[in-house]
Amino acid sequence: MSQTTAAPNQFALLRQRRFAPFFWTQFGGAANDNLFKFAFTVLVTYRAQASAALSPGLMVNLIAALYILPFVLFSATSGQLADKWPKDRLMRAVKLLEIGIMALALWGFATGNLGALLACAFGMGMHSSVFGPAKYAYLPQHLSPAELTGGNGMTEMGTFVAILLGNLVGGLLMSMRQGPWLAGGACLLVALAGWAASRRIPPTPALDPQLRVRWNPLRETLANLRLAARDRVLLQALLAISWMWFYGVAFLTQFPVFAKDVLGGNEQVASLLLVVFSVGVGLGSLACEWLARGRIEPGLVPLGAIGMSLFGVDLYLSAHSMAPAGPLLGVGAFVARPSHWRVMADLFGLSASAGVYSVPLYALIQQHTPASHRARVIAANNILNALYMIVCTGYCAALLAFGVAVPVLLLSIALLNLVAAAWLLWRQPVYGQRFVAWLRREPHQA
Repeated sequence: MSQTTAAPNQFALLRQRRFAPFFWTQFGGAANDNLFKFAFTVLVTYRAQASAALSPGLMVNLIAALYILPFVLFSATSGQLADKWPKDRLMRAVKLLEIGIMALALWGFATGNLGALLACAFGMGMHSSVFGPAKYAYLPQHLSPAELTGGNGMTEMGTFVAILLGNLVGGLLMSMRQGPWLAGGACLLVALAGWAASRRIPPTPALDPQLRVRWNPLRETLANLRLAARDRVLLQALLAISWMWFYGVAFLTQFPVFAKDVLGGNEQVASLLLVVFSVGVGLGSLACEWLARGRIEPGLVPLGAIGMSLFGVDLYLSAHSMAPAGPLLGVGAFVARPSHWRVMADLFGLSASAGVYSVPLYALIQQHTPASHRARVIAANNILNALYMIVCTGYCAALLAFGVAVPVLLLSIALLNLVAAAWLLWRQPVYGQRFVAWLRREPHQA
């Protein structure tokens, strides 16, 4: 009990070299990913002369596909590199790669060269797929077990705030007369700032320097998945996190249509929904250290899953009967209607619950995995995440193609979440047992 009381506050980590440079390095990478992607999406959607060769809808989906593809192709190799090489050096190398990609992006934005920008979309996906295993394997080398929940919460909060800021800044810059130039320049500046932050990351020795890197992505992907599957607790934690990405992508991808066709709002309302969702995930992630009382607490996973479904069902109840008419509402008119506050409260509640759900799972994986192949297991997680996101887009596209309304689609995701949670509790009763113990405020048994 005294250990819990003495556990350091997660915000204090931002004043410490073992965490702060890493935090700002990953923050800059997540912000740049989304600044670039959103600026590119606006370019092909609203500047018709730049996207005459292909329809905007096809281009937007192509951008998304090119970003996800590297996670499938390179995650297995990235996990090996993060186990074999010092993580500080690997992160700095990735940041140098980002500078090169963003220099090309500046040229692509300035000249309207879609081929160069599509190459940058693939490049940034590769950048993130290499950085990801090093990112999550870094934390256990510098944080104590009592700090892992808070450190992961800060990292998840930073990631979603960076996503939000990247989208907002990308949209704002592209609304200006010299938008492409400004967006390209901003991407390059953020990449330079990320590299500067990475130079302060403390030495993080390789945990398996004798590892022989195998470059066949298919063979290594299967090997990484088999590595994770050896431990049932670990495998089910990976599947549970991947389900969270399925759930999150389903909601995030529907925001524009949900805002316009269901709520009668314009593009600014869609951005407001993104803000509410991102803030919810960030605050839910931050709350985990307090809720877990300074330890790794699997009991928070059922708590988060319950919130994800309850708020998801209420979102359907609050939105399905709305019948927007007349001109699309701006943010001022939208928030002036009391019925819309219930919708925003539901979005905030379900996203905060997703943060509460995911952070203990990441901490559990980091603690449970042997250090020598931790990055490879995290790479397996990234591969599973990508596969779940691909399945999610196919699921949503199929329902929409059959004429299912967006509120019903989102309701189906909330109900499927109950099935996923029940499956997890059945396969791993410890989550339910720890949830009951958490409700009773019983001490954690190591």
